[in-house]
Amino acid sequence: MIFVTVGSRNYPFDRLFIKLDELYEKGELKECMFAQTGTSAYIPKHYEYRDFITVEEFQQKITEADIVVSHGASGSIMKALNAGKKVIAVTRLEKYGEHINDHQIQNNVAFSSNGYVLMPDPELTDLADCFQKIYQHVDGLRPWENKDPLAVVNLIDSFIQENWNL
Repeated sequence: MIFVTVGSRNYPFDRLFIKLDELYEKGELKECMFAQTGTSAYIPKHYEYRDFITVEEFQQKITEADIVVSHGASGSIMKALNAGKKVIAVTRLEKYGEHINDHQIQNNVAFSSNGYVLMPDPELTDLADCFQKIYQHVDGLRPWENKDPLAVVNLIDSFIQENWNL
């Protein structure tokens, strides 16, 4: 099962849900999917969804899933990684009104450059390729070991310092 989560903040991510339906229509996705769609207005055609779910339901969906598609929120990504799931981290973009800025790019790049998640390009043109890498077992993902509670903060901070000279 694929679990998609985009959080509960007041930013829609219709672009992601439309792309997922397109992948089903092209036959590139066949596995059952459940999406937590948040404030998105788009109504999915090919998979189950609910706007919001409880913390308990969220954890249950993570447990049931083989693959988790998460927006670039470190908390959602970490919960999936801590559960040992394959994660595709998608990026909300400011230009589409999906967030207040493009900070999710840096978040997702930090996780993906370290081999913990797959990250499609921010326009989602290669989202199908991420699924194929997982299905064909050529994803190259490293297992996540979260021994340090600040590991994700340090990971993202180091990446930003090295790449953006802040």
